[in-house]
Amino acid sequence: MSDPTRLRLTLNGHPLDVVCPPERILLDLLREDLNLTGTKRGCDLGTCGCCTVLVDRRPVLSCLTLALLAGGREVTTIEGVTPASGLSPLQKAFVDLGATQCGFCTPGFIMTAGALLRENPHPSRGEIASAVAGNLCRCTGYSKILDAIEAASRVA
Repeated sequence: MSDPTRLRLTLNGHPLDVVCPPERILLDLLREDLNLTGTKRGCDLGTCGCCTVLVDRRPVLSCLTLALLAGGREVTTIEGVTPASGLSPLQKAFVDLGATQCGFCTPGFIMTAGALLRENPHPSRGEIASAVAGNLCRCTGYSKILDAIEAASRVA
């Protein structure tokens, strides 16, 4: 193992200064070092999307991203997307339309869909399906997930 390196970033809107080894992946920094367990470990191969976080407002697979690459950047986890007033329209739509099932994949879907809706507030169903194609759910047939994202796009 290499010597730890100081890492400065903004995490969920707050400046953060941590020390981590250069080989540490962002997923482990978040879950193990910072106890932000909303970001899920799924496949560790970048194929399921459960570990999706935003880096500079863009979806990133944290299981494939070295933590040091987040240095000087803005990282947002699922813990950082809920407004003080309660659930966001996207989170509320997932709950109201039963898109959560077991909930394990939900944080990754919320992060990916939230980024889509920021860039394209009123996407077509096909654009939604394409945006979340890298997120896997083992419980649903995806219809309720797509319905929830569509419903949230109508609120915006």
